Formats: sequence, structure tokens, C-alpha cells
Amino acid sequence: MAESADATALAADSDPAYREAVVDLLAAIAYGEISAFERLAEDAKLAPSLADKVDLATMASGELTKVHALSDRLRSLGADPFAAMAPFREPLDEFHRHTAPADWYEGLVKAYVGDGLANDFYREIAAYLDPETRDLVVSSMEEGTHAAFVVDRVRAAISADPRLGGRLALWGRRLMGEALTQAQRVAADRDALTALLAGGVDRPGLDLAALGRMFTRLTERHMARMGELGLDA
Repeated sequence: MAESADATALAADSDPAYREAVVDLLAAIAYGEISAFERLAEDAKLAPSLADKVDLATMASGELTKVHALSDRLRSLGADPFAAMAPFREPLDEFHRHTAPADWYEGLVKAYVGDGLANDFYREIAAYLDPETRDLVVSSMEEGTHAAFVVDRVRAAISADPRLGGRLALWGRRLMGEALTQAQRVAADRDALTALLAGGVDRPGLDLAALGRMFTRLTERHMARMGELGLDA
């Protein structure tokens, strides 16, 4: 196992284009975790009870914890983590400005559906990475125990007020559209990420048909999450 890890590390170091793509990808994920921390901490102010406030704050701290491992990996690749994150601040901040929740329940749906979609997207890309980086990306996408908390709160609220379900379903669809648009914009603006998806002589990539299947899988998982919340996709 150690020999394989060393081999992939050498391969990453010897392929500047691949290294640049990995740095971009890890930086995008790391800044996404930081912005998720900020958003969840802010949303905690909307919590209807102290217990809910603590649960959401716990979710926020979990997001921040993941940044440390991502930063360590960026440094091992010779990159300054904060400089690497800089290009992703504007597009990710813009996404969050466009999808600011109006209330506690919209915040919960965004945390579950919006973040879930981003995690699914990065898991898809992880299939084209070296084992060490792939394992790091996948571990950064772990949802922990907060998923059950969100599902429980949203389902209980819809049961108490069925009209809420219609509004949150529309909100979930909006999040899907905004998230896909933002992901495509980031990939298009970063040539290294586009090249990573396209592949190379020694690396597999996505042709148009495979890209279409990937977005179909993302849509299906989004619909499944909406269903878990008791919402129509």
C-alpha cells in the first residue's frame, strides 16, 4: 500500500497539469467547507430552540474540521492553501448570495440538498483522481449524523403545516439549478479542472455521453434527497 501511495505521489509531482487540477479541486472543496461553516453558523441564529441552535452549530464545526486535512494535502503538493482558495471565493460567495435562505427551514433544506449536491459532484470527480487524493475527497464528503437531524426537522414541520412542503419543494428545485450553474461556471473558468474531466493520454476522462450520465446521476440523487425530506422534486 505504501509503495502504491508513493508511486501516485510521484506521478502527481511529475505531471504539472494533473497537479494543478488537484490543487484547484482541493482548494474549491476547502473553500466550500469554509463557506458552509460560515453559512451554518449564521443560520443557527434562526434556530427555533436552543437544541436546534446547538445541532446546527455542531454541523458548522464539522465543516471547518475538514479544512485542515485538505490544507495539509495542498501544502504537500507545494501550494499555499489560502492562495489556492482565492479564485473560488467570488463564485462560491455569489452562489450563497443568490441562495440565501429566508427562514430556518430553507436553511435546513439548503444544508441537506444543496451541500449534498456539491458532495455528489465532487465524489463523481474523485473517480478520476489518484488513490490518496480520492480518499481525501471522499472522506471530506462524509455527511456525519446531521442528515438525520435535518430530515427529522423538515418532515415534522411539513406534517404540522403541509403548505410549507410546496414552498420548500420550489426552493429545492431552485438550489439544484443554481448549484449546477455554479459548478459549470467554476469548471469552465479553471482550465485545469476542465482538463481533469476531459482526461489525458494516461488518465481516463469523460466524453459527452459520460458527462450526460454523470449529470443524470446527480439529478437522481437530488430527487432522492428531496424525497427523504418529504418534498416533491
